[in-house]
Amino acid sequence: MALFTCCFEPVEFPEFLDTFIQKCTDPSCCCGCCSALRPRYKRLVDNIFPVNPEDGLVKSNMEKLTFYSLSSPDKLDRIGEYLYQKASKDINRKRYKFVEIAMEAMDILLQACHAQTTLNLFVESFLRMVQKLLEDSNPNLQILATNSFVKFANINEDTPSYHRRYDFFISKFSSMCHGNNENIELRDSIRLAGIKGVQGVIRKTVSDDLVENIWEKQHMEKIVPSLLFNMQFGVNVMFVKKNMLASGDLTPVEDATAVTPPVLAEEVLRELVGRASFGHIRSVLKPLLSHLDRHELWVPNTFAIHTFRIVMISIQPQYSYTVVETLMQHLDSNFKSSPKTRTSLAVVLSKIIAIAAGESVGPSALDIINNLLTHLRTSVSTTSEITPEESQYQEALINALGEFANHHPDYQKIEIMLFIMNTVPDLSKKSKGDQMLQNILLKSLLKVGTQYSTVSFEKAFPASFLQPLLKMARAPHDPTRIIVMQIFQALLDRHQNEKVLSAVSIKPYAALSQETPSRSDIIFTHKYGANIMQALIDSMALSDKLDSLTSSYNTAALLIVEMACGETVQEFLLFILGIQQVATTSDDLSVIHKCCLNIIAMALLTLIARVTGINSLLEYAQKIIEDRKQEATYFLPPLLDSRKSNKTYNLSLPHLAIDKMALAECLQSAGMDFNRLQTGVPYSLNQMDNPGHRHSWVESVSNTMTQRNSSADLTAYNGDADSISSSPGVSKKALAPEYTVDAMKRYLAEPSESVKKEQLEKQKQIVRTFRESDFEELMRRTEPKHDVIQNRLNDLFNSLAIDNKTPQSTTSQNEKPIYETNFPELFYY
Repeated sequence: MALFTCCFEPVEFPEFLDTFIQKCTDPSCCCGCCSALRPRYKRLVDNIFPVNPEDGLVKSNMEKLTFYSLSSPDKLDRIGEYLYQKASKDINRKRYKFVEIAMEAMDILLQACHAQTTLNLFVESFLRMVQKLLEDSNPNLQILATNSFVKFANINEDTPSYHRRYDFFISKFSSMCHGNNENIELRDSIRLAGIKGVQGVIRKTVSDDLVENIWEKQHMEKIVPSLLFNMQFGVNVMFVKKNMLASGDLTPVEDATAVTPPVLAEEVLRELVGRASFGHIRSVLKPLLSHLDRHELWVPNTFAIHTFRIVMISIQPQYSYTVVETLMQHLDSNFKSSPKTRTSLAVVLSKIIAIAAGESVGPSALDIINNLLTHLRTSVSTTSEITPEESQYQEALINALGEFANHHPDYQKIEIMLFIMNTVPDLSKKSKGDQMLQNILLKSLLKVGTQYSTVSFEKAFPASFLQPLLKMARAPHDPTRIIVMQIFQALLDRHQNEKVLSAVSIKPYAALSQETPSRSDIIFTHKYGANIMQALIDSMALSDKLDSLTSSYNTAALLIVEMACGETVQEFLLFILGIQQVATTSDDLSVIHKCCLNIIAMALLTLIARVTGINSLLEYAQKIIEDRKQEATYFLPPLLDSRKSNKTYNLSLPHLAIDKMALAECLQSAGMDFNRLQTGVPYSLNQMDNPGHRHSWVESVSNTMTQRNSSADLTAYNGDADSISSSPGVSKKALAPEYTVDAMKRYLAEPSESVKKEQLEKQKQIVRTFRESDFEELMRRTEPKHDVIQNRLNDLFNSLAIDNKTPQSTTSQNEKPIYETNFPELFYY
C-alpha cells in the first residue's frame, strides 16, 4: 500500500480544474497546492477538525466559520453539504469522534443562522446528516442525532417549508422507544432519546401546516403505542412507590428521581392530546384503544384509567365529550367480549365521564345519557339470567350515569331524570325481562336522584315527572316499588333524615332535623300531596313484606317531616285515617298485613304530633298507645313478619282505632282549623291520580258514596256546619251579637262540655230524623220556603202581560205573518 495517495483520477483535461478544486479534500493528499486552490468555506470547515479527534472542536476556527456563514448566507447549503460528506466518510471509516465534531458544528451553525432566509437549504443537509447517524447501529450516534434533531425542533422558523418529510424520523424514533438493550442504562437512554425525538417531530409538524400531516393514521399508529409502551412500566412503578411510601420503606427524598422514559412519555402524550383539534382527537384515541385491546390492558384497568385521565385532563375542554363518545362506541364494538372486559370499560367510563360532564350541555348531555341507557337495555336483553359479573357491569354503567349527572346543574338533573323515566317500560309489560329492565332503569334514575340537591319540591317534582313516578309506585313487582320509594326518599330528604326514619317507631326520633316548610312547599302539598299519599296507600296495600312496608313508611315519614305544618296537618291526618281504613275495610289483605297497616298509621300519628307540636294530638296518640299496650300489642311497632308469625289476632277492636272526630277535637282545642278533617273522607284504595288538581271534599264524598250504602253514610255523618241550615228541624247557630276582638277570642276558645254535648245531640237528632221519619214528612220539611216570593213574582208577570194588551183590529188577509218578516241587511251574517 502506498504511503501517499493522490486525489486525481484519470479524467480528460477540460474537467481537470473542476476536479482539482472539488475533490482535493483529503488531508493525506500529496498535492501541496490543493489546499490553496480549494474554496474558502471548505478550508474553514477543514480547520474546525483537530489533528487529534480527542481534542474536540477547534473553537476559534468554529467562530470563523460561523462569522463566514452569517456574512455569506448563500454558502450555507454548500457548508452543510460539505459537512455531510465528511461525516459520511467518517462513519464509513468508524471515526466516530470526527462524526461527533461534525454534528456539533452543524448544531452551532443551525442555532446561529436560524433567522437566515436560506436556512431551508442548510436544513436539508442537516436532516440528511441526522438520518445518516440514526441509520447507524451505534447507539451513541443515534442518541447524538436525536439530541440534534430536538434542538432543531425547538427552533421557530420564519419561512415555510414545502418539501420536508418526516416519515423516516417518526418510524425511527418510534422504534427507539421500544429499545430492548440488555444494558438497562443504555436501554433507558435509547428510549428517552426516542421519546424526545417523537416529541420533536410533534412540535415541528403540528405548528407547520405545509409539512407532513402528523395526524394521519400511519403516523399515529406508531407514535401512540410507543408512548403507551413506556407508560405501562411507569404505572406499575408508581403504584409500587405509593405502597412503599405508605409503608415507610421509601422516603420522599429517595423518591425524587430524574426524568425516566415513563414520565417523559406521559408528558409527550399530554402535549400530543393538548395540541389535537376536534377533527384529530379520534386519530389519537383509536390507536390508544387498539393498544389496550391487543395487550389486554383492560383487566385490570389501572393503566387504562390512568391513561384516560391523562387524556381528559390534557384535551381541550370543549372536545372532552368526544372522548366519552369514542369510549362508548368502543364499548358497543365489545358487546360480545367477556363481562369483566365490559365492566372494566364501564368503570373507566365512570372515572372520566365526570370530567366531560362540565362541558356537555343540551343535546350532547342527553345523547350520552341515551347511549348509557342503551347499553343497559342491551345488557338486560342479551342475558336471560343476570350473573354476578353482568350485574357488576350494569352497576358500573349506572355509576357512570350518576357521575355524569352529578356534574350538571340541578335543572339539567331534572331533565335527565325525566328522560330516564320516559324510557322505563310500561307497567302493562309483566315479562321477566321487562321487570329487570324497569329495575335497572329505575336504579339509574335513583343514582341521578341521589345527586340532586332539593330546594323546592315544586321544581324537584314537575307534573311530567311526578305522574309516571306515582304510576310506578303502584307496580305489582316489589323490587320496583322499593326503588321508586328510594327515589322519593332521595328527593324528599332535604335534611338527611332518611336513616333516622328508616325504622317504624312510636318513640321520639333522636337527631331529627326539621325546618318550617316554605310557602311554595305548602302550595305543592295542597296541589300534589293527595296524589302522593294515595300512591303510598296503594303501595302499602300491595304487599306485606317488611322491606316494602318499611320503604313506604320511610317515604311517608319524610313527607310529613318536610311538609307538615298547621296548614297541611289535616291532609296528613286524613292520610293516616286512610291507611287505617284500608286495614279495616279491605278483604283482600291478610291479618298480618292489616296489623302492619295499623302499626304504620299509629307511628305516623305520633310523628305528625311531634313534628307539628300539637300537644292535644300527642296526648290523644299516647292514650291510644297505652290502650293498645293493654289489649293489642300487635297494633304497635315493630312490624310483624308474615313468615315468622303464626298467631291469631283479634282485629275487631274499634275502640283502639284512631277516631276522626277525636282528631278534629284535638285540632279545635289547639285553635286550628278542622273543617277539612270534618268534611273530608280518608283516602282510599285505587283513587285516580290527577296531578295539578286539588281534591275537594265534594269529590271525596261522591267517590265514597259510590262505594258505600246510605246507611253507612248516615252513620258517618260528621255534622258539616255549612249544611245545618238545610237540615230538617235544626236551625243554624247565630253568631255573637258583638264583634269585638275579645268576643271573637272567646268564640274561638275551647268550647265547654255543655257546648260539646249540645253539638253531639244535634248531630244525633239529624241522624235520627233521616232514619226514622217517613218520606212524605221529609219532603214536607225540606220543601222550599219561598212561596211568598213566587206568588209575588207571578202577580208581577201577570200585571205586565195585562198592560201589554191593547185593542187592535183584526189583521187583514194580505198582511204578512210575523215569521215571514224579512230582517234588515244589518243583521245578516
